[in-house]
Amino acid sequence: MSPLPDSYRLVDVPETRKDEFLEVDRLAFAFDTTPETDALVPITFEWDRAQAVEDGDGALAAVHASYAHTMPVPGASIACSGLTWVGTRPDQRRRGLLTAMIDSHFTRSLGRGEPISALFAAEHVIYGRYGYGSAADDVRVKIARGAALRDVPGSAELTVRLATVDVSRHSALVDRLHRAAGAGRPGWTTRDSEVWRTRVLVDPPAWRDGGEPLRIATVHDASGEALAYALFRRKESWAEGGPAGTVHVREAVAIDAAATHRLWSFLLDLDLTATVEGPMLPVDDTVLLLLENPRAVVPKVNDNLWVRLLDLPVALAGRRYAAPADVVLEVTDARLPDNAGRWRLTTGDRQADGAYPAQVTRTQDPADLRLDVRELGAAYLGGRSFVAQARAGLVHEKTPGAAHTASAAFLWPVAPMCTYVW
Repeated sequence: MSPLPDSYRLVDVPETRKDEFLEVDRLAFAFDTTPETDALVPITFEWDRAQAVEDGDGALAAVHASYAHTMPVPGASIACSGLTWVGTRPDQRRRGLLTAMIDSHFTRSLGRGEPISALFAAEHVIYGRYGYGSAADDVRVKIARGAALRDVPGSAELTVRLATVDVSRHSALVDRLHRAAGAGRPGWTTRDSEVWRTRVLVDPPAWRDGGEPLRIATVHDASGEALAYALFRRKESWAEGGPAGTVHVREAVAIDAAATHRLWSFLLDLDLTATVEGPMLPVDDTVLLLLENPRAVVPKVNDNLWVRLLDLPVALAGRRYAAPADVVLEVTDARLPDNAGRWRLTTGDRQADGAYPAQVTRTQDPADLRLDVRELGAAYLGGRSFVAQARAGLVHEKTPGAAHTASAAFLWPVAPMCTYVW
């Protein structure tokens, strides 16, 4: 555990210190809120997972918390400690408080049996120092109204219903479709608590930026079964040539291609609008493949999940692999020495779903690949190639062809992504 300055100490934060905790977060991220907004937006972590650094005067100097997620990984799921709410007061920086909190987070997560940690990075240069690797991307798109989509059989038979979002009415529907649409996608973390299912639908007026209340469009088949939804709001605007409103989509998911086509056909044809700004989408999302003219889209690729292996053998054995492999990984890990050393990953028999399980054991055999735990975390969800990392000088191939073999095994046919920031 990294030492703290004299008179500083790590403390658990009970809910009775909620206001102090939130004040540190507001100072760290330079934002303000109102009692009205706070009353609508629930805190989504459990207070027994909140911790802080307290200074010599008993005031909170830095804070963090975590979520008990079940993370979808290639071919399986695994317990994940989702790091969140990390912040230090501006007048308490450069004292090692973050490092002490990260070390404590690792220790506490391992004690709870969580072999990986994941986060969304507010500042991208920070978390690589602690062994987190950028493991997934998302793409945000701006699409002109009327952009054409390729035909999909069955789309024309589906209908769209529009409503203003109501938590009590729409929470179960959104949760069911979100789970179904993300089945099999690494990183697609579901909302497993009532507060999270509420949080995704809340709509404080302060968040609207002059737009309308949050709407929900749902796609239904002939029996009335819902197959897709989009959470969105329109913001009115006018230009010399006429209406120039924007459709801001918070989340859009669908369970198949026909539902995707019908949902986006609706979003791309709303009156008095000129542009649709999409939500976080997987880089292989169906709508991106359906666009007749991909060049008409303005895409922006962002880093999505960052992953840190805490218990390396459990984490690597906890996912499945896309191809057979027998490879020795020599791993460095400056913060968790139990992960360091040489590990043999050997896949077993091909399963009915086409994936391969693996055993991971310590070995003294010569290494095939040398890499840091950061690069291993980047590859963990199946969205990063060891070959590409080797070309960048981040992975060192000791046995010719080993990077290709390991890439074929670790890469996954479905791009990883999480649809919401925690």
